[in-house]
Amino acid sequence: MKVLVVGGAGYIGSHCVRQLCLAGHQPVIVDNLIFGHRQAVPADLPFYQADLGDYAQMVRILEQEQIELVMHFAAFAYVGESVSDPLKYYENNFVASLRLLKAMLKVGVRKFVFSSTCATYGVPASLPIVETMPQQPINPYGQTKLDLENCLQSLARAHGLSFAACRYFNAAGAAADGRIGEDHDPETHLIPLVIDAALGRRASVSIFGTDYPTPDGTCLRDYVHVDDLARAHIAAFDALQPAGVQLFYNLGTGQPCSVREIIACVEAVSGQKICVHEEPRRAGDPPALYADASKAQRELGWQLEHPTIHSIIESAWRWHQSHPNGYAGT
Repeated sequence: MKVLVVGGAGYIGSHCVRQLCLAGHQPVIVDNLIFGHRQAVPADLPFYQADLGDYAQMVRILEQEQIELVMHFAAFAYVGESVSDPLKYYENNFVASLRLLKAMLKVGVRKFVFSSTCATYGVPASLPIVETMPQQPINPYGQTKLDLENCLQSLARAHGLSFAACRYFNAAGAAADGRIGEDHDPETHLIPLVIDAALGRRASVSIFGTDYPTPDGTCLRDYVHVDDLARAHIAAFDALQPAGVQLFYNLGTGQPCSVREIIACVEAVSGQKICVHEEPRRAGDPPALYADASKAQRELGWQLEHPTIHSIIESAWRWHQSHPNGYAGT
């Protein structure tokens, strides 16, 4: 299948591009390179430096490349920034995405795989989180993702758009061969921050809150390998064949890890002791978030190839150790 990957030079998008190639599909990449890296995408694949909100350009690419399905990874994803600058998030994550969808309908492309988020659930009333739980986002980032999910449902009913909305938990890890991985600026994700400390690139790691009602007092989160995420998206392709299909999937392992467990695992993988500072809780951090991903496993046949946090961190360590400056200089 000819697949347009919007945001295909970003962290999750670039891993999805590689998995598409392995599965025999033909990816075409669009990325404005604000956060993406051209080096993350094979040089022999079609690449367009463009913005998803450029309606005319999207129409041209969709027609010229004879695209059959669109995958959308081009969102801004810093929760704190979404609170301080909500217009930026509504303009990119929602308004620009509407222009992409309008371009798709214009040229008759009606299959869409959407990178959504567990942030649409807000603070869940119970755990693990299942797809039918109420969605009550507590920040603009989660709200923009939910708004687009709602729009997709309307387009499915009105125009026969078939879509899968994949609600991620914590994407982590890197490609098995260590050639592509996580390179954000600024970096806010726990695993790369702890690995940076193990590499001596930062003096210490902060734990925000040690008095949560969890086994060791620190927050619990569900970490899922980025390649496993990518394979779930691709597994949804066949399910989009009928017109107007509406699919929603949680993507996680269902096995949460605490902040202290992440630090201990990085220490074990790297062989380095990490300096830790204990800080007060941050506002808005739920004690625990983890998925029930049985629906994706049951309906898509999705199976984890990296079911343990040790395997996930090993892959991330290989990437960061061989690319201490990320993609800079590659």
